[in-house]
Amino acid sequence: MKRLLITLVVLVTAPALAQNTVTSIKSTEIGPGIHVLQGADGFAGGNIILLTGGEQIVLIDDGLGSVDQLVLDKTREMAGRDIDFIINTHVHGDHTGNNAAFAENGSIIITHDNIRRRLLEDSSPAGGPAGLPVITFAEEIKFYVNGNEAYVFHPGFAHTDGDAAILLKDANILLAGDVLFHALFPYIDFDNGGDVDGYIAAQKEMLAMIDDDTTVVPGHGDITDKAGMLADHEMLVEARRRVKAMVDKGMSGEEILAENPLADFDADFNWRFITTERMTETLVRYFSGS
Repeated sequence: MKRLLITLVVLVTAPALAQNTVTSIKSTEIGPGIHVLQGADGFAGGNIILLTGGEQIVLIDDGLGSVDQLVLDKTREMAGRDIDFIINTHVHGDHTGNNAAFAENGSIIITHDNIRRRLLEDSSPAGGPAGLPVITFAEEIKFYVNGNEAYVFHPGFAHTDGDAAILLKDANILLAGDVLFHALFPYIDFDNGGDVDGYIAAQKEMLAMIDDDTTVVPGHGDITDKAGMLADHEMLVEARRRVKAMVDKGMSGEEILAENPLADFDADFNWRFITTERMTETLVRYFSGS
């Protein structure tokens, strides 16, 4: 029940919040023709990345369906035309919510195999059947657009079972999707195949692919770099160690929560959707099998 509550808070409350507050989309340039789009005055979904240029227009994730017209208008304004390709980093509606709106304007949706499988069961996160992906991949796929090699890869079961991350090799930019929540406790969605150890392993894999000059864009949170990503990774590794040790001692979930083993992370990582308590609950459930 607690797991379901977290899912509902993230995927239902957030869209309602966006409907009430977001009136415009802001853009941050992180490289030539590469922009991060976010709600200027509220939550519009996960970080959206727009790749523009003379060849193809590519969008990485597309935000909440409740802000579809804002995102459509912003991308058209910046790119000068409609989007050619959309890559979804996972199945959640704050990253896939405008799939149908863009597909109706000719965009081709690309995802991991497991995202299409899940959206075939329930297409509502993608705005309905029109938002289903038409190209999928199991392990990796590459795009060569606007002077960049975009290496799209599946880092394993982490945030969900259908995660994708993108390394823009020529621009030295990593687009991590929700396998990174920067300076925030991460949401690991067990109901959609997420896995704590897989999440840590995926971050370790991505850290090995980048250098100190790499720009890192998380699924949620501010744009960062390798040092920032490493701090997030080390927090989760330590949080996992602490909670596992307490579970291995036979402590109950209630006893562990009362001990508040992640208290020293609260100031830097606690946030509205995944509080320190909920992060602790996530780890307790993972190691206790409850």
